Amino acid sequence: MSDNTKPIFVIGHKNPDTDSIAAAISYANLKNEKGTGHYIAARCGNVSRETQYVLDRFGFKAPTFIGDVRTQVRDMELRKVEGASKNMSLKDAWSIMKENGVVTLCISEDKLLTGLITTGDIMESYMGSYEANTLSEAKTSYKNIVETLDGELLEGDINAIVTEGKVLIGAGTPDVMEEYMAPHDIVILGDRYESQLCAIEMEADAIIVCAGAKVTTTIRKLAKERGCKVISTPHDTFTVARLIYQSMPIRHFMKSENLITFKMDDYIEDVLPVMASTRHRYFPVVDAEGRYKGMVSRRNFLGASKKKLILVDHNEKSQAVNGMESAELLEIIDHHRLGTVTTARPVYFRNQPLGSTCTIIYQMYQEAGIELSPEMAGLMLAAIISDTLLFRSPTCTEVDRMAGKLLAMIAGLDMEELAREMFKAGSNLVDKSPEEIVHQDYKKFNVGKSVVGIGQISSMDSNEMENIKNSILPEIDKLRERDNVDMLFFMITNIMKESSEVLFSGPKAEVVLESGFSVTSKNHKSVLLSGVVSRKKQMVPTITDILGQ
Repeated sequence: MSDNTKPIFVIGHKNPDTDSIAAAISYANLKNEKGTGHYIAARCGNVSRETQYVLDRFGFKAPTFIGDVRTQVRDMELRKVEGASKNMSLKDAWSIMKENGVVTLCISEDKLLTGLITTGDIMESYMGSYEANTLSEAKTSYKNIVETLDGELLEGDINAIVTEGKVLIGAGTPDVMEEYMAPHDIVILGDRYESQLCAIEMEADAIIVCAGAKVTTTIRKLAKERGCKVISTPHDTFTVARLIYQSMPIRHFMKSENLITFKMDDYIEDVLPVMASTRHRYFPVVDAEGRYKGMVSRRNFLGASKKKLILVDHNEKSQAVNGMESAELLEIIDHHRLGTVTTARPVYFRNQPLGSTCTIIYQMYQEAGIELSPEMAGLMLAAIISDTLLFRSPTCTEVDRMAGKLLAMIAGLDMEELAREMFKAGSNLVDKSPEEIVHQDYKKFNVGKSVVGIGQISSMDSNEMENIKNSILPEIDKLRERDNVDMLFFMITNIMKESSEVLFSGPKAEVVLESGFSVTSKNHKSVLLSGVVSRKKQMVPTITDILGQ
């Protein structure tokens, strides 16, 4: 796959919120509109209820799920040598290998991999000592024999199979031939009429007439009556005797058990040790259903291309898709603090202190002069409303408010009505476990030597928020241990009152909150923070400052 057609994935953070999903969709669309490549919106986490409502309302599908972006076998240039039929002759298999410059040929049936054969297998079969009945043991077809000998079937069924008898050369007189011939044999002959007649009368299954010698009408008629096949070949007797064993089907020699195969989705770092432990040069590649897709060799690893990524709505390594360090990062579009993502080469990095990534992307649509559809405008508006809590968050700027108004005009929407429906859908957590609620909108941050996890849920219903609190509190210590973080904070944000009750766990968590926000925890389990609704602009900076002291 060339670089121009290779997809570039636009992907948000783990545990994606509405802004993360909408940013991936809208930015991939912008890049595709510009015609600079093939861009695919992606996600590395589950879609929340709020986000699913938004997607459904504006007619978008959830982005493609990608859990890991390490280089895979599918990112390599496969050798597209067609799978061979198990009935193919050794001679044809050898020709295909030579023509394609490979030493392994994969055998497939109905596109499913069934075995493989190597040049070593063919050489071993050819150099081995053949018994006279090897053709019948291999159930060789007369079609293979005729083609291998560059011959012509003058009498008989070309689709018939050799099932018994041996191969011999009718070099003696008829009296001598009668001593070593038996019914069902295949006899290689010259132009001697009496030898041909003798072979037919001795009930040979086939006679092979060499050197293009003429076969009389009488012989052909008698052969037909006796059920004896007649093959004419331009080759001499010696050449025919040498070639005929190359007509055997490769199924007789192929390996079909304990095959070392790789799947398209296998990661290269898992494949390399397997390759290194074997002496094979080529390995079959199959898809998830076992369908043969091609072959790879060690040399193919040199040309393996990394997946190409654009990150949106984050620049923290801990929040990024698994395997990001193995991918080629092209761009970052974000509105958060500078995080831990590092790159091997310079990349396009657009980071603005705005309330939503989709506000930045809306600016980029305007800069590019590309019009937004009402559906795309609605999607981006929903993201801005979600991230700014309907413009109540301290992260919200006048730029966000203006973008929201313009997007609402394009989409023909009432922002208050959209916000109510979104938050209602997002706060419907009746059937969710405490773990699912905490991780619905959750991010990890590296602050000095500490790892901090912060989850957030927003609601307009006070009763629901109280129920959420009562379900999370008994589990929050277990959740912190399970997440392997030093401190865990969970914000239950009241959108209308513009405040958050923060549940916490961790040895230093209470001190950090009390010192940072000048409050006192009455129950040593939670604090109420008036005016605090933003994880990004209020919680994270405060925690960072306190831990840095």
